[in-house]
Amino acid sequence: MDAVFKALADTSRRKLLDRLNERNGQSLRELCAGLDMARQSVSKHLAVLEAAGLVTTRKRGREKLHYLDAGPINAIAERWIGRYDRERASALADLKLALENTAMNDDAFVYTTYIRTGPERLWQALTDPAFTRRYWGVSFESGWAAGSPMTWEENGHRITDPEQVVLESDPPRRLSYTWHTFTPEWAEGAGVSADLLARLQAEPRSRVTFELEPLGDQVKLTVVHDGFGGDSALRGMVGEGWPHLLSGLKTLLETGETLPEPPRETANRA
Repeated sequence: MDAVFKALADTSRRKLLDRLNERNGQSLRELCAGLDMARQSVSKHLAVLEAAGLVTTRKRGREKLHYLDAGPINAIAERWIGRYDRERASALADLKLALENTAMNDDAFVYTTYIRTGPERLWQALTDPAFTRRYWGVSFESGWAAGSPMTWEENGHRITDPEQVVLESDPPRRLSYTWHTFTPEWAEGAGVSADLLARLQAEPRSRVTFELEPLGDQVKLTVVHDGFGGDSALRGMVGEGWPHLLSGLKTLLETGETLPEPPRETANRA
């Protein structure tokens, strides 16, 4: 946490976080626009934020896009805000809230976490039903090769569709697949209303990508969920669901234990 506090202590770095909070997924050129800072200074500040886990990046053509990552802020909030008087920690709480409510008009949801495990073990945890059932409550049937169909099983219901497929598979480095089909049976098991189900069914099919990068005795896991339509109901749901789900994955791999079941409305978000 020392790196996070150090990163947040600088006014310029907080200003960059504010800029990303206003519009997530910006390039270095875009972040430099309107700032009274040299490009090299902005680049150095972004490197500090990325090292602290507050910013994550992904390539788009020749550009590198920068995204807020609320994971370290959540960790600070859980450790400190609950322990001390909230009035004295109001500034930190406000920052946490701001980072969690990133711009919803941005197409991609991007989240990075660091897990003390190996890439092969993490790949297994993302694909093996024995793992996924424990932290996700979902199991998959798939050959896990590009183009392979995927069957989802959740709450006793099997979800199959010709468009539920693996898009990319490069074990143990990168995995991408289309999101599941929203069926009435799924909605009943997940406690989703008929109105919300109709909204979800009207949206284009989204996709999720897992990028695994070994870093010493840890793996940097970046999850990118994108392909949402405008005013997407799913975009808001996964923004709340993925952080809890990935916390469960991290806890399971590092401790062998599972997190307590979240409230139903939270569990159904991803």
